[in-house]
Amino acid sequence: MIAFVSQHLFRNYNYTIRHGLAAGMRRRGGLGFLPIDPGETPETSFLRTLSLDNKVVYDVGAFEGVLTLFFARKAKHVVAYEPNPHNFARCIENIRLNNLKNVRVLNRGVSDCAGTINLTYDPLMPGAGSCEIAIAHQISSSIKSSRNLRIPIVSLDDDISLNDLPAPNLIKLDIEGMEFQALKGMQRTLQKDHPDLFVEMHGATHKEKTEIAEAVIHLLETCGYRVFDVERGRYLTRSSLGNQRPGHLYCTPL
Repeated sequence: MIAFVSQHLFRNYNYTIRHGLAAGMRRRGGLGFLPIDPGETPETSFLRTLSLDNKVVYDVGAFEGVLTLFFARKAKHVVAYEPNPHNFARCIENIRLNNLKNVRVLNRGVSDCAGTINLTYDPLMPGAGSCEIAIAHQISSSIKSSRNLRIPIVSLDDDISLNDLPAPNLIKLDIEGMEFQALKGMQRTLQKDHPDLFVEMHGATHKEKTEIAEAVIHLLETCGYRVFDVERGRYLTRSSLGNQRPGHLYCTPL
């Protein structure tokens, strides 16, 4: 019901965001104008503490750009990736509403190689679309109105070198189950530029979330990173993970 109201009644409404990380900035669509404060989550509390002055931030999985606005207010430059054309257009609108000049938004996804891939999403919740097979099946089998879209994908390593993009200091990754593939495609960047990483973890089931987390942590350990569980407030290793399914990981080079 909330998603329906947001998408159909207020999708073209411009307003000032009242709460959260982008409070005080302008946005089109959504319900951020409501006076009710939903409160801080461990994710938002942690992001608020990051020092972004003079840094280059990559917002991979930008959706409509709310976190992009937050990053742009503090960072030197932001490169945002959003493959869904509707979300991409809205992200551009929100950047323009705030007259931001330090943001570049790219209409493509990030994975381990260049090509195209199928994106499945619910039109009422377009920010939760996924290219990961199990999550995509979960969406299509449970939502009759789900849609499929063929999107371009790139590896971050190649996109940076081919398009002369600035080296990242922080990469935020929220791509609904494709975290491992995206990280595989940025290993050269991790080893050369050593950016910090803020990764939101996903999976269709508890088992899959744990398996993806194990694969991600193993890859990051191989690249010389240590991994912090934001919700639990402690460091994780592949051997200490067990059957946990962390929500957000903050990863820093050793």
